[in-house]
Amino acid sequence: MSISEKLVDYCISLQYASLPAEVVDKTKYLFLDYLGLAARGSAFDSSKPVISLVKKLGAGGSSRVAGTDLQVKPEYACLANGCFSHSLELDDVINEASLHPAVAVFPAAVAACEMEGKGGKNFIEAAVAGYEVMARLGRAINPSEHYRRGFHPTGTCGTFAAAATAAKIFGLEKEAFRSALGIAGSQAAASMEFLEDGAWTKRFHPGWAAHSGLLAALLAREGFQGTKKPLEGKYGFFNSYSDKPQPELATENLGQDYYLLRTSTKPHACCRYNQSPIDAILSLVKNRDLQPEQVKKVSVALVKTAMPIVAEPAETKRRPQTVVDAQFSMPFAAAVAITKQRAFLDEYSLEVIQSEEIKKLMEKVECYNDPELDKEFPRKWPCHVTIETVQGEKLEAKVEYPKGDPENPLTWDELIYKFENVTRPVWDTKQQQELIDQVKSLETLEDLHLEY
Repeated sequence: MSISEKLVDYCISLQYASLPAEVVDKTKYLFLDYLGLAARGSAFDSSKPVISLVKKLGAGGSSRVAGTDLQVKPEYACLANGCFSHSLELDDVINEASLHPAVAVFPAAVAACEMEGKGGKNFIEAAVAGYEVMARLGRAINPSEHYRRGFHPTGTCGTFAAAATAAKIFGLEKEAFRSALGIAGSQAAASMEFLEDGAWTKRFHPGWAAHSGLLAALLAREGFQGTKKPLEGKYGFFNSYSDKPQPELATENLGQDYYLLRTSTKPHACCRYNQSPIDAILSLVKNRDLQPEQVKKVSVALVKTAMPIVAEPAETKRRPQTVVDAQFSMPFAAAVAITKQRAFLDEYSLEVIQSEEIKKLMEKVECYNDPELDKEFPRKWPCHVTIETVQGEKLEAKVEYPKGDPENPLTWDELIYKFENVTRPVWDTKQQQELIDQVKSLETLEDLHLEY
């Protein structure tokens, strides 16, 4: 049996009644996180053209666009909600796959449920299936090699995951389900070129993945035939998108492990590769009440894969010009952590980027790869930080599991605190609590037409 067939069979057989309680709970936890980010992201500058477009192309639908009063056709709600939720750089991550599942899976799950009138239990089982497909493909494609080829795995793997999510909700049988993945394989695309000029295109990737995945499942339901081996075929995903794929990882312990339980959440509004160093720097700064003027040099040791994403070329990373540049700059993250003692949404603004204090501190930050850190990557994303002070002290901190990792998680209360902070400009306290209550009782809902 092919890898594609095994994944399809797994998704079809997965049932809510067989899911462990902790998987159901974690699905709701991750969904609440996603909803808050999607709503807040609707107000970002990069979201304005998206809203304008979906108004024109999606008119007449009944699928909710987060953070707005708009209801549009489901494929355009997918596009908007995926784009919005990824804009903040606060969305969840599966470290081993180096991708963001919520922003591709949940838009497709909500839209498909809205179309079919399906409820919370259907939503949960489909989301779990989507997370499994996305994580397993992310691992199998070999994240470092996929990045090296210039692909963003959230967009590529996310297209398959969204297709599987929607196909599960539509109740597609085996051949149609496999066709949905086959159609998705011809739509999987996401370029890392945004790193070169601070473009908004990374924010587009999960929106397009959710949009494409939903269309793939809809086409398959109508009888359109997709390739039978979209993953392992001669020109399939593994062979075309990576020089060193590991296809066997796609089905390793299938049905036994739940990658959703190994999903991280973010407390800092930037690339996941910056999260561990920020935690390390914050611990040093807060423990010593270290002031910016006391810092002589900051040395940050990173895993190899992180270097071209957040640290190289060094001079470019020390001079971010846009918010996107800053989200993917380790020198900026270090400077913000030292000066502001936090790295949330307010810190990632043009005003802070243009601050002379921040600019001076960025010049003191040096990043390098420590091969020792690579030994457990991608299971771990560790870092080692050294701050040298003008007084001649050397302060050091190593982080193996940043805050938000499954080994160091945000509690439900901490996640709700994040949700409340993120959505404060969008909803009042009553609206926030109503949505929290709905998500916490998600399995009891008969339909997914949420007010968000």
